[in-house]
This record gives sequence, C-alpha cells and structure tokens, in this order.
Amino acid sequence: MTKPLDGIKILEWAVWYAGPGATMYLGDMGAEIIKIEQPKIGDPSRGLTTMEGMSTGSTSAERSFPYVAMNRNKKCITLDVTKPKGQEIVYKLIPKFDVFLQNFRQSVRDRAKLDYNTLSKYNPNLIYANVSALGPDGPDSWRRGNDYVGQARSGFMTSMTGIVGKPATVGGAVADHMTSIITVSGVLAALLARERLGIGQEIDTSITGSMVALQHVRLTNTFHYEQEIVRADRQQIVNPLTNHYQCKGGKWIGFCILAAGVVWPDFCKAVGIENLEKDPRFENSKVRAEHSRELIDILDQVFLTKTRDEWVKIIGEYHRIMFAAVNEGIEVASDPQIVENNYICEYEQPPFGNIKSTAFPVKFHESPIGVQCPSPEFGQNTEEILIEMGGYSWDDIAQFKEEGIID
Repeated sequence: MTKPLDGIKILEWAVWYAGPGATMYLGDMGAEIIKIEQPKIGDPSRGLTTMEGMSTGSTSAERSFPYVAMNRNKKCITLDVTKPKGQEIVYKLIPKFDVFLQNFRQSVRDRAKLDYNTLSKYNPNLIYANVSALGPDGPDSWRRGNDYVGQARSGFMTSMTGIVGKPATVGGAVADHMTSIITVSGVLAALLARERLGIGQEIDTSITGSMVALQHVRLTNTFHYEQEIVRADRQQIVNPLTNHYQCKGGKWIGFCILAAGVVWPDFCKAVGIENLEKDPRFENSKVRAEHSRELIDILDQVFLTKTRDEWVKIIGEYHRIMFAAVNEGIEVASDPQIVENNYICEYEQPPFGNIKSTAFPVKFHESPIGVQCPSPEFGQNTEEILIEMGGYSWDDIAQFKEEGIID
C-alpha cells in the first residue's frame, strides 16, 4: 500500500540525533533517505560507548545501538565532502532529491560548499533544511550546541526547580528528539508549499527554538504574569487530585482531576474515603486547597494499601476520574493501549536481532506508515547509489576509493 511520502527523496548530511531523527520519521512515512557519512569517521553516534552513564554494549565500532535507534529507513553513502570531487558528487546527485537536510554550522557548510545558495543552483526546487543548536540569527548563532545546550538556553532546565531545588535536565535526548519532530513539521510544510506555490526554499529549525515551543503553556503564562511558573513538589500541590501517589509494591498512579468539585464524590468512593467527602477540611475545592498537605498525607497512606494494578482496576470503573498508571520506561512496550495503537514498532535490526522502538504516532487510515528497513552499515550503499543515482562507472568508483573520496 502506498505511503504518504512515497517518491520523495531526502539526502541527509547530519550527525547525532537532532536532524537524523527527523529523516528517520520521514522514512517511516515512505520517503527514501540517503545518509552521507564522512569516510573513516562516520556519524559519531556509531561509536558511542556510554549513554546516561550506562554502557551501550556496542558490538561494533560501526553500528552501536544508539546509532541504529535513530537511523532506520536509511541507506548510507560514505563521501568526503571536504574535497572538491566529493562536492561534485553531491552536485550531481542533488537534482534527484526533494530535500537536503543538514545539521552543521554555517561555517562548516560554507567550507564544504554545500550551502543552500550553492545547492539550489543545481536544484531550484530543493527544500534545504538546516538544524542548528541556537537558531540561524542572533549573536550566538555561530556557536556549537546540543541537547543539553537547548534545554539550558530555552529555560527548560528550570521547569523542575520546584521539585528538585535546582535546574535539572530530562534525559534521553528529549531536546534533540523534539527538534526532529519540529523539523518533520517544517519539511512537510515546505514540501506542501512547493507543490502549491512552485517554490523551493531554505528552512531553519533549532534545538533551542524547539524547546521554547515545547513550553508554550508554561512560558506564555510566565511572560504574562511576569513570574516563574515551575512544577511544584508533589507535597505542595494545591489540588491533591492533580497529583501522583505511590502504591503498595513501589509503583505509582497519577491523577489530573481539574473539575475536582464535580468529581470529588466519585473519587472518595473509588479510593474508599467516603467519610472525608463532607469533611469541613475537604468538602469543596477552596477548603481542599487550604488543607491540601493534610489530604495528600492521608492519600499517601491510602494508596499504599493496594498495588498500582489493583487501584487501576478499581478506579477504572469511575469514568469521570482522569488517571493513569505511571509507567516505568520498560513497561511502555507492553502496555496494551500503547501496543494496540502501534506507538511502538518492532523490526529486525542486525546485529541486534528483533528490536523495539518508538513509532511516529500518527495513524494514516488509507496510506499506513511503518519501518522500511533497518539502519545501514557504514558505507553499505555507496557503490549502489553512485552507480544507480549518480551514473558513475565501476572505474570511477575505483578511482574515488584510491583518492579517499569514498571508503
């Protein structure tokens, strides 16, 4: 069955996660992705040996698990774009592509002569997507940056100050991945503009800008009220019905009951505290706010009497109560709601066997999306691409190898 982006070709010149994550998802949608990697060096994530302080258990310097996790759906060509012959190969290939995505700084792409002004001469309809740390303009646009820099500069690190007492990052490259999702939106909009208006164009996304956008509600209210809005410690939350509680066995359950005045009677019945429904300290939202710490302390003890799964079954009978089990990461892949909606994908990935990863969480009813192929070995498709797309001969390829243009 045809996928939404069948026929779209994307040439990626990018490393790490902010950017490669975008092409990974565009590949799920059917786009053909060719990834350029520097000979002898490659994408640095291929050799990543630790992540969040944990060993990656790499079986090969060419394909570590952090690399394969972000590079499915791609073919790989090694190409030394610092040399004129390598640049000429890109110039010969680029007319066959709809999108060129890169995440190097302006000075790097200028030196490589792979900037938008150069490539658009060979393909005026090209969508050229830049992914940077801090944005294309401003006094610091030239600086290097990464996930951590984006979390810091955007103010995201301070959003948890009320809980941990100091700035803190969220792990798992969340800023890099948010940037990739924003980049997907930008590329799709640019492709639509080309179809409707007949124009190619350069677009820019950044890690910092993506993390600012992610905080729309928090930052918009912070700007309006001119005071920091941060997540409070759970013991100090004003509405105890928008809180999470530890259950017997150590797992947690979370609630977000905004219409607490209406749902309070149901909540009392569900958790077995009917005696508190008319208690003067808790009978309405105003007094519950005044005595929130007392109610939180009571609920802390109540929820410890049953396991999380037992509470989920009991509370699930009350349809007006908004709640969820607080899943640990390892539990997500087996949560039936997540599995049934295909938010997790499974595919065969050498040399790791069958692996699970996150899918692009949009369901296309008439043109379903999904993984096309596993991540490539280093330079796996170099000869194929040069011959089939570049029109080069085997003699040309032998000469490129001799000159170090390709591996």
